[in-house]
Amino acid sequence: MKTRISLVALAMIAATQAQANDQADSKGFIEDSHANVLLRNAFINRDKKHGTNDQSQWGQGVIANFSSGFTQGTVGVGVDAFGLYALRLDGGKGRNGGAGIDFFKRHNSVDAKEQSSSERDIARGGAAVKFRISNTVLKYGDQMPALPVLQYDDARLLPESYTGTMITSKEIKGLEINAGHFTQEARKSAERRDGGGLKSIDVLGGSYKFTDNFTASLYTAHNEDVMKKHYLGLNYVFPIASDQSLTLDFNGYKSDIDSKYVQAAKLNGDSNTIWSLAATYAYGPHSFTLAHQRSTGSTGYNYGWYQNDGGVGDGGSTIYLANSYWSDFNAEDERSWQLGYGLDFGAFGVPGLTYKFAYVVGDNINTRNVKNPEGFGEGKEREIFNQIRYVVQDGPAKDLSIKLRSSFLRTNTAVRLNGYNDDGNEVRVFVEYPISIF
Repeated sequence: MKTRISLVALAMIAATQAQANDQADSKGFIEDSHANVLLRNAFINRDKKHGTNDQSQWGQGVIANFSSGFTQGTVGVGVDAFGLYALRLDGGKGRNGGAGIDFFKRHNSVDAKEQSSSERDIARGGAAVKFRISNTVLKYGDQMPALPVLQYDDARLLPESYTGTMITSKEIKGLEINAGHFTQEARKSAERRDGGGLKSIDVLGGSYKFTDNFTASLYTAHNEDVMKKHYLGLNYVFPIASDQSLTLDFNGYKSDIDSKYVQAAKLNGDSNTIWSLAATYAYGPHSFTLAHQRSTGSTGYNYGWYQNDGGVGDGGSTIYLANSYWSDFNAEDERSWQLGYGLDFGAFGVPGLTYKFAYVVGDNINTRNVKNPEGFGEGKEREIFNQIRYVVQDGPAKDLSIKLRSSFLRTNTAVRLNGYNDDGNEVRVFVEYPISIF
């Protein structure tokens, strides 16, 4: 109820304190409309160890988006819509042995090897109506929210989406305020609009750019019968020279978990605080990163997946933390360090080609669980991450991108006995081609 009141209050404040006025510059519903299609071919293979089933899925996706302009006048009206289609090319029963990849939702029937088949193809669509006064937009319908406490997952074949109301206000220069109430989640691997089983989630917060170099963000979310989650983000860029800079990036979450969810998910406790601090030194085409991440509380950091499958339901990418790769290094009491390196080959005559490397080591993991409260000893894990990406710069295939990514994840016996993680080698290949229609 309080969040609903906040939505109304925010709209009134934004309307009365308007400074610059985007709505006054509206060219019209048709004139400012845009439509595009993204063709995405995605492949993920996970070579699991210690008797765990391997996972592999390959599919072709089509992601179509339409965004209208706003009608002219004091209150502008517009429509946003999307259409999604995915065709399974590989990843049938023999390679669909567990959650994680989730291109296509597994069927409920599982054989003795914990494997099951999935749909051959899926299709889904959605639309939202939007209203604008000055620089404040109210949108109701199907949306893909991108907030630190509610970040839809677009790291697989098709994206997630949510149904609800969102207000975005940019009345003050440098300040963006967001408030929303969502009651349905569509999982990325199925057709149903409410396939995620979300009850409701309320979000409120904003970001402010204090200077050209310093930005701060503060958000909170109330996920019904699951948890309350709070987020703080601070980013500062210190320019050293024309081709050198030092970026400090802090991200932190505090979760207060509902007792119902603690029991249903068999968690050790009802609270978690996790944060990361990354320092990145950029010199010409090179970047060097040192990051530390730390989790404290009575359980690990919980996010994503779907409530009707025992998950949180707040988006598969709601983890704005430095050490999140294949492993998120987010277990109970876990501490992790990262050494990273990036290279832009544009400086060497190959524009569009980039490379990223990271080595992350985690320790101090509390390996207790509900069945074994004493735990199995200190848990440890480590990951080597490599990614190379190329974007075609011109010609008929302009903007076509190819991304190759690999991770090598290793854990100790305590982690494996706890069930938090396991050893494996992962390969991802994503080919994307964006098409602008108008």
